[in-house]
Amino acid sequence: MSSRVDLQMTETEKDAANGVEKLLCNGINNVEVQNKYIVPPNEQPNMSQVSFCDSIPVVDLKHLDGPNRTTVIQQIQRACQEDGFFQIVNHGVAESVMKNMMGIAKEFFEMPMEDRACLYSDDPKQLARLATSFNIHKDEVLNWRDYLRHPCFPLHQVIDSWPKKPAAYREIAGKYAVEVRALCLRLLAAISEALGLHSDYLNNIFGEHRQLLLVNYYPPCPNPDVTLGLRSHSDAGGITVLMQGDVSGLQVVRKGKWVSVEPIANAFVINLGDQVEVVSNGRFRSVEHRAITNAYTARISVPTSYGPSEDAIIAPAPSMVDEQHPAQYRRYNYKEFTQLFFNQGLKGKSVLDHFKIRHPNNE
Repeated sequence: MSSRVDLQMTETEKDAANGVEKLLCNGINNVEVQNKYIVPPNEQPNMSQVSFCDSIPVVDLKHLDGPNRTTVIQQIQRACQEDGFFQIVNHGVAESVMKNMMGIAKEFFEMPMEDRACLYSDDPKQLARLATSFNIHKDEVLNWRDYLRHPCFPLHQVIDSWPKKPAAYREIAGKYAVEVRALCLRLLAAISEALGLHSDYLNNIFGEHRQLLLVNYYPPCPNPDVTLGLRSHSDAGGITVLMQGDVSGLQVVRKGKWVSVEPIANAFVINLGDQVEVVSNGRFRSVEHRAITNAYTARISVPTSYGPSEDAIIAPAPSMVDEQHPAQYRRYNYKEFTQLFFNQGLKGKSVLDHFKIRHPNNE
């Protein structure tokens, strides 16, 4: 009995050690850029072609729940139609909650490696895990990123899968997840209204809902000109609520060119996922974005992906479809979408394209 347990522990420790060797945060792999991290020349970030002045809109949510709600909804509508990305201020999430979450995120990646090794997994189906790149089994080129990912809802059912260290992680991240979920529900209602739908439309069709929190860690890179923290992609879910931190690195496609999204203190970056584009029948759009690296400073960002549960059925809303606006996307189960997303990897909007209906007049 005893020898069997000892053997199992040895194998577990061996698996953890093998996984840790793949992580960038161990300091071993980031002395030089290995070929597996070098993106094709057409994807390499040419900073001379990136705009730092023509950025995404900023929407003040201070009056979203007051008599000026219509005005705020119109601003959100314009941002969703034209950009698919916007920053929000006066959003209701306490500044202290945001700072504590960013602080505990940094503390997690500053812990000794042995305190994190047990969380490592290459399996994308395992929701609570520490991993590297995106899907290391499928990525043709690796992303210069490590990340912690775990579910957040229902909180009482999933919190035991979260990291036990740092000791305050569960308490701090739990408070953050609750406040961000409340914000997500307000945003889903606002986006529904911006489409001319009932405020509960997205809330209802998303089923039981799915909330995932990620802590992205982008270590300094010896040659940021040939790597990407995340390759260009649109997000698979409903909406993403991103806390950037104070180090820039997010870039989005705006009016056909790459634009840098510079951090604003205590703001969130909001972007629409593919599911909102489908429900809107293309009137609102998900937008490609990427994360760049830098040679000097580690960057941490904390995105929350909020969207449908796997059994939710996604399709264009009936009121979005008419003779002049035929359905652009077929009806599907969200699990089908996510399976393709994780199996294919980060390749622009190619997953969403898979669900498009090809109309003869548009060929």
